[in-house]
Amino acid sequence: MLELFPRLVSPGSRLALVVGDESWTYQELAGAALRHASAIEGLGAGPGDRVAIWAHPTPSTAAAILGNMNAGAITVLLSPKLGPHELAHIVNDATPQLAFSDFGHPTPPDIDGMICLRERYDASAGSLRSLAVDDNPALILYTSGTTGAPKGAIITRRNIAANLDALKEAWDWTDRDTVVHSLPWVHVHGLVLGLLGSLRVGGALHHVPRFTPKGIAAALRDSRHEQTVFFAVPTMYHRLAEAAESDAALVEALRRPRLLISGSAALSVRDHERIRELTGRGVHERYGLTETLINCGVPASLAPMPGFVGPPLPGVELVLVDDQRRRIDACDDETMGEVAVRSPSVFAGYLNRPDATAEVLGNDGWFYTGDLATRAQDGSIRILGRRSTDLIKTGGYRVGAGEIEACLLDHPAVAEVAVVGAPDDDLGQRIVAFVVIRSGSEIHEAKSLVDFVAERLSPHKRPRDIRFVGQLPRNAMGKVKKKQLLGV
Repeated sequence: MLELFPRLVSPGSRLALVVGDESWTYQELAGAALRHASAIEGLGAGPGDRVAIWAHPTPSTAAAILGNMNAGAITVLLSPKLGPHELAHIVNDATPQLAFSDFGHPTPPDIDGMICLRERYDASAGSLRSLAVDDNPALILYTSGTTGAPKGAIITRRNIAANLDALKEAWDWTDRDTVVHSLPWVHVHGLVLGLLGSLRVGGALHHVPRFTPKGIAAALRDSRHEQTVFFAVPTMYHRLAEAAESDAALVEALRRPRLLISGSAALSVRDHERIRELTGRGVHERYGLTETLINCGVPASLAPMPGFVGPPLPGVELVLVDDQRRRIDACDDETMGEVAVRSPSVFAGYLNRPDATAEVLGNDGWFYTGDLATRAQDGSIRILGRRSTDLIKTGGYRVGAGEIEACLLDHPAVAEVAVVGAPDDDLGQRIVAFVVIRSGSEIHEAKSLVDFVAERLSPHKRPRDIRFVGQLPRNAMGKVKKKQLLGV
């Protein structure tokens, strides 16, 4: 499609967006977006200018994101949970000239030298101007900052369209689908897939602003939806499985979606099995990054593949490489390498950081992800973790933390686990597992967990140190902050 959001250019009364108790049609969303575009143009913002948006999950915020695109402005997403230091870094780096915030939410802090437009738009009828699929930047999404300060990834309209079209093919995603999710609108999963993806295919998004099992169940049962697709991260699936064990209504609701999709981190095989046992439904996983959008996904035509994120999406080239970035041809689900991808979805670079861009993006278009994986005979990819935090070099061996985590999660007493490599004078790094015990379970000594791993994996992969903790530190997308565990 040459038009980014065809249904918003020729809108009608079809449902486009539900957020909590509010619902807007395509015509109403387009009208509000056009009003926002006019407002920022009146304040001097135009093509190529950067306009920040506080990502409160409201229809007005969705209208502002679309209105920015319609005015040619580049959206800089600001999480409402940003601390002062994080906010200052993003504002100083992106230098937006305007910021928008839905006035129905707490007033954001004033930022020197920047006008803040506080507004709540009405659901007024209208239609967007044409939005071409081209190489103009549409979004600046800040990375999680796992290696230094967060960097602004520049995402173009063509990146968005190419990736959503690939997912449309892989998931048989059509305008009959309503996506249900409770994910923040500052990341790829919630914003690009959830909001923009729904609008590109001409379907709808039902967003649950605050995740609760009851809220998700109600959204999935909403009679306005012809059929649904559910997006969530592993932490949410884990909590849904826990709640569903004593809630028959939730089990029934989870049986309704055409597809259950998980991403942003690995879903444990145990939670895969729990959800299937409870609902008779499997979960399809996918894999991506801020800089590349989504690279792999288990297609709707295949059964779920616990432990795997599926093959590359249509149009995505994916290879594994060694430490010298030489291609690894093995398809044995044993040989580990770094994932490199090349596709029309790969970002345009980091804002103000040509040095950082050059470190990960080659002149030939290959993006080196820093993620470790193996590849199976059928081409399916198993993600083992980040090179920076999940590659453990111990006693001359290279070990992926994800493999040990998956093994420990098979233990009936383990609720959550994070495996890291800690400095060790003898081994180089020793394997340390931070373990959260399931409620009601008892483990009298760490040795039982060490032995559990040693019986199932090679001896050098057993943890040398087990540390029991009450919870694991996580970011907004449910990913464990491993450097915080090590005190870095």
